[in-house]
Amino acid sequence: MKLLHSKIEGKGKPLLILHGFLGMSDNWKTLGNRFAEKYEVHLIDQRNHGRSFHSDEFTYELLVEDLLNYISHHNLKKVSLLGHSMGGKVAMLFAVMYPEKVDKLIVADIAPRFYPRHHDTILAGLSAVDFSKQKDRREVEGVLKQYIPEFGIRQFLLKNIYWKTKDELAYRFNLPSFLENLDEIGVALPSMAVFEGKTLFLKGENSGYIAANDEPLIKAHFPNAEIVTVKNAGHWLHAENPDDFYSYVVSFMSEN
Repeated sequence: MKLLHSKIEGKGKPLLILHGFLGMSDNWKTLGNRFAEKYEVHLIDQRNHGRSFHSDEFTYELLVEDLLNYISHHNLKKVSLLGHSMGGKVAMLFAVMYPEKVDKLIVADIAPRFYPRHHDTILAGLSAVDFSKQKDRREVEGVLKQYIPEFGIRQFLLKNIYWKTKDELAYRFNLPSFLENLDEIGVALPSMAVFEGKTLFLKGENSGYIAANDEPLIKAHFPNAEIVTVKNAGHWLHAENPDDFYSYVVSFMSEN
């Protein structure tokens, strides 16, 4: 059994944080440190991301299985899950499959519905990089810029680059597996899946990932869900408005 890589900090109730597609646990370091003042925080790299293992297979069912193995390995009885985007889909599916293991569920800027493919341009840019030719981050960014005009998204992606050898850079994530399994990222939660536990959905005010017409579907799957808008934030709401994001999570976590 392969175990997911994580960084564990703090003491108290376990709070497991799951990053989004093309992200990694390091994206949550600053907020994770704040949460660690109150909880035992597990910043997790999911399969094919960060420092976790690579695999040709990539489905939400497998990501849930990885999480179950992780929880069992660390002997955690009941956990709270916080997942962003793809990580939110994993957290949702885990909660409906293993409700007895979940205390509270927090989903950041993703709904349980199907999402059409929308990462093709980013993946084309990542695929265009040739690490035998691009020898430093500046050169890599030069290639990415031709495909990805948004500075913030490029910086987010560049965090995944590391020195594989003293002479050659590489991606931490498993790009070939993503290219092979891209349609898996958008799949919906199974139609009859329900989690009765306490759930918080946080949506970015300037993001279209959770629309008003998604709310009935959210309530159908998660009857005890509360949906809160994080002001002045888009899809990366935890990075764009960390103070409000933190406040909403801590307030929800402290409810009985």
